[in-house]
Amino acid sequence: MSIEEKFARLGTDNAPGQEVRQAADGIEKLMRGDTLEGTPVDFSHGDVDAFLPTPGSLEVFSAGYAMGAKQAYTEYRGDIGIREMVAERLSAFTGAPVDARDGLIITPGTQGALFLAIATTTARGDKVAIMQPDYFANRKLVEFFEGEMIPVQLDYVNAGNNAGINLNELEQAFKDGAKVFLFSNPNNPAGVVYSADEIAAIAELASRYGATVIVDQLYSRLLYSGLAYTHLRASKIDPENVITIMGPSKTESLSGYRLGVAFGSKKLIDRMEKLQAIVSLRAGGYSQAVLRTWFAEEAGWMDERIRLHQAIRDDLLTVLRGCDGVFARTPQAGSYLFPRLPKLAVSYADFIKILRLQAGVSVTPGTEFSPHCADSIRFNFSQDHKAAVAAVERLVTLVDRYRA
Repeated sequence: MSIEEKFARLGTDNAPGQEVRQAADGIEKLMRGDTLEGTPVDFSHGDVDAFLPTPGSLEVFSAGYAMGAKQAYTEYRGDIGIREMVAERLSAFTGAPVDARDGLIITPGTQGALFLAIATTTARGDKVAIMQPDYFANRKLVEFFEGEMIPVQLDYVNAGNNAGINLNELEQAFKDGAKVFLFSNPNNPAGVVYSADEIAAIAELASRYGATVIVDQLYSRLLYSGLAYTHLRASKIDPENVITIMGPSKTESLSGYRLGVAFGSKKLIDRMEKLQAIVSLRAGGYSQAVLRTWFAEEAGWMDERIRLHQAIRDDLLTVLRGCDGVFARTPQAGSYLFPRLPKLAVSYADFIKILRLQAGVSVTPGTEFSPHCADSIRFNFSQDHKAAVAAVERLVTLVDRYRA
């Protein structure tokens, strides 16, 4: 693959916040009816004005700034005092010990952690098992590092209370030589959570075939209806074969501080630090101080955030399910909906552009998450409740207007 091809395949037109890059050439002639009035809503990412960052985040950031060089120039893997604090909290949360000194690194966002984790486990020709659908950067990064992807299907539609992983395909991927397995839990975009049995099976297969597992648990705190969550690292898996990625960017609305953590295998964390020392040196020194608020929110704060998100989720599902031909599984966690649309008179790609131009609603196309999901769209419903409902009502109006 040439360098031009590598960068062309990355693609950023449909990345969160980049909807302005979606070319509208020729779309106007496909548009029908009047433009729908209403507050524009960008569902490609959460709204930190509607859901404010955790209380105290600005104050601890300012305190970090006041510390000057001591906080600005931390170790490449992060300030040791902050790592020790975070490791203690993550140990309690995940049910397995975290080594603050050798087994944890603070990164520029969870995206930075994902980049480092894939880069340290994937070279040209290496086989990597990835879920479909799953977070769009997984596929793009594996391709960029010239790994060979082996897709594993997630049948989230017919899975009942499970996420829907095809374990036979995962085992076959390992038999075919995959030494890395990459997935998100809760799944982004579908919002489903892997059951205890599914996690146990993943751990057993990875251990049997000596595979490394990278699991993105970004939304593992935002669980609905008292749902049980099983952490992979607390299952029977070799701790040297797993990297867990988390961060306070989404559930806690701290995206602007660009903070993530990766923890697990000492060997892989060491590799990740060496690469981070070249790519970005460290996570922003002053921003690292904001991790002091993580898992330290006032009593009831997280419960209220979950309650508010669940109320939005349920109202949006009511609107969507009132539209003939739309299917939407109820997300078990996180702030994403991934509905399937009925057959339309325009292509789904054109419909997404029409939706933005005619209704002021920006969504992410399903093809970002799997080539099999052209009829799906993803939206982050961490938004102003009233504006989100009105936006989805406009979406439904346009679905009816553009039906085949």
